[in-house]
Amino acid sequence: MDLNASPLPEDDDQTYEGAGDADFSQDEHIESAVEIMRREREERRRKLKRDQPDDGPRPRPQQIRNEQINQNKIGGYRRIKETPQGWLDCPASGQPIDKIIPSKVPLDETFNESVLPGKRYSSKQVVNKQRKANREIGLVIDLTNTSRYYSPSEWTKQGIKHVKIACRGRDAVPENESVNTFVYEVLAFHERQKPSRNPKYVLVHCTHGHNRTGFMIVHYLMRTQLSSVTEALNIFAQRRPPGIYKADYIQALYSFYHEIPESIACPPTPEWKRPSDLDLNGEAKQDDDDDNGDLAPSPDPADNKAITNDDVLGDAVPYDQQDILRGICFKLLDFVPNGRANAQFPGSHPVSLNSENLQLLRQRYYYATWKADGTRYMMLIMRDGCFLIDRNFCFRRVQMRFPIRNFNDGFHNFTLIDGEMVVDTIPDGGLKRRYLAYDLMALNFSSKVKLPFSDRWKLLEDEIIRPRIHERKQFETGLKGNPSYRYDLELFSVRRKDFWLLSTVKKLLKEFIPALSHESDGLIFQGWDDPYVNRTHEGLLKWKYPEMNSVDFLFETGSENRQLIFLYERGKKKLMDGTRVVFSDEVDPSLISGKIVECSWNKQEDCWSCMRIRADKSTPNDINTYRKVMRSITDNITEDKLLAEMNEISSLPMYADRKAHADRKAHAEKMAQQHRRR
Repeated sequence: MDLNASPLPEDDDQTYEGAGDADFSQDEHIESAVEIMRREREERRRKLKRDQPDDGPRPRPQQIRNEQINQNKIGGYRRIKETPQGWLDCPASGQPIDKIIPSKVPLDETFNESVLPGKRYSSKQVVNKQRKANREIGLVIDLTNTSRYYSPSEWTKQGIKHVKIACRGRDAVPENESVNTFVYEVLAFHERQKPSRNPKYVLVHCTHGHNRTGFMIVHYLMRTQLSSVTEALNIFAQRRPPGIYKADYIQALYSFYHEIPESIACPPTPEWKRPSDLDLNGEAKQDDDDDNGDLAPSPDPADNKAITNDDVLGDAVPYDQQDILRGICFKLLDFVPNGRANAQFPGSHPVSLNSENLQLLRQRYYYATWKADGTRYMMLIMRDGCFLIDRNFCFRRVQMRFPIRNFNDGFHNFTLIDGEMVVDTIPDGGLKRRYLAYDLMALNFSSKVKLPFSDRWKLLEDEIIRPRIHERKQFETGLKGNPSYRYDLELFSVRRKDFWLLSTVKKLLKEFIPALSHESDGLIFQGWDDPYVNRTHEGLLKWKYPEMNSVDFLFETGSENRQLIFLYERGKKKLMDGTRVVFSDEVDPSLISGKIVECSWNKQEDCWSCMRIRADKSTPNDINTYRKVMRSITDNITEDKLLAEMNEISSLPMYADRKAHADRKAHAEKMAQQHRRR
């Protein structure tokens, strides 16, 4: 015993900084139940002999503990590591939930002086206890915000994987990114156990195994099995009584999943958890399940700022999961990338309209839509979450609801769509985000990329948009509820983007675009019978207003603030000698070095003008894209020239016949509506 040892940190005050560099290579003998019993009996005998004198009355165990604490306060003795408040009488563990065992934190042997032998709960005892119930533990997930309770080597030496997800316990629920990590780790572990005849279990613990542990398990259930927070809470409460007993945790779960329950029932705080003493203010002391030494974060001022297209949406997912999700996208797209292409965005890219590819509109049947000046995202819809995929091919999870057409079959899984995020200005309603979906590449693990665009576009409406609209109306009218899901609480709304005949392009430019509630910088021409083409699609055409034709450069500053302008060529940076970018007076070029700048051509000054900083991109345009944009600028297809071309093209027989068919169909639908009204 080292009498000069420094006091150890109290309870959960020590912030977790990861495990040390311990050598886990050596195997450790695993004690049998008989050996444990003999060792604990010998420890009790030695403890009684040391603490109890031969004469006089024998003190009770609680008196021994109090005397040890008093000696510690007086000084001169090594400080005894105390257990977390309420830990001694807290039930050790609950019943498994989908092979997940909720548990309180096991304590290593350094706590033995403050825990009587019959109350001890170490890693070895956990393993042996579960083994007696025919449960082999293969993964331990530690949610405490400290490393003082035990060393991870206690598990790894037994061949058990240990994962640390440090979560604060006071005035804050676990962060969304921590939840994503937890769900991923459990799902990945279960997946690895599938080939086994006797799958191993996951042990999850915080300090007492109720609030943080329950919070994570309820999230897991919501993302894998259930569609009701109330049902998930009840299951956890049955397997680990009394369940989650902190009201803010329960409220956070309902809020995250956009549910409005008829009532929220919060169990009372267990007797073993109630503080037995008061602080100097006469209030109950905080303990380690509520206090880790950190104050709750102040409200983020960003929450109150105006929303923009540059906002980062959703919550980050683990790095390993990113790779898995990328592989899923490639499979759904029937796309096999090579080398560095694994990390490149696989979505279809249009090319700039010029006098040469304009002729494609005379050879194939095209439809037109407006080009929204928003942020491009593909969206992967999975059972365990909806993932936005940005131009950097990075994934972030957002909480959305996508029921399939047959509501009894649940929700979409392995569905992939394409679209763009815009910020709409709503009269008297502020700013609202809206996702404009314009293509569907996979539906419930069935790839649709080889279907013509017209079929994919119809599936988008029938399978994605209408089921959401139908279910939302059911919730709003009370036909479906308890709990009621609030679609209006989602991060953004979703609608299908419209496409029109080329004969409507003039109306599109003169009437529709000026009335839009978000910015537009031109038109998109989509081949009606085209398959989905990954990466650059030479047949997908974009026309921009001449002053908005742009190139995305990588901007850097060299010595003496010399401008260095780069594009990409074969995946590598290419310096564009002689290229110059001018910025507005309020922009300091030195502060945006290393960023992607979108620039339009300034004909008067014979240089490029910075339009905006592209926060959604990390790489510049390819040199071939640059050449096509320059061709478009040189050809200078103005609005008047475009309308003249559209008037001529739409009168071709291939377009005239389809227009006549569309007119007959519209007339028949109008007559049918009038007949129904009678």
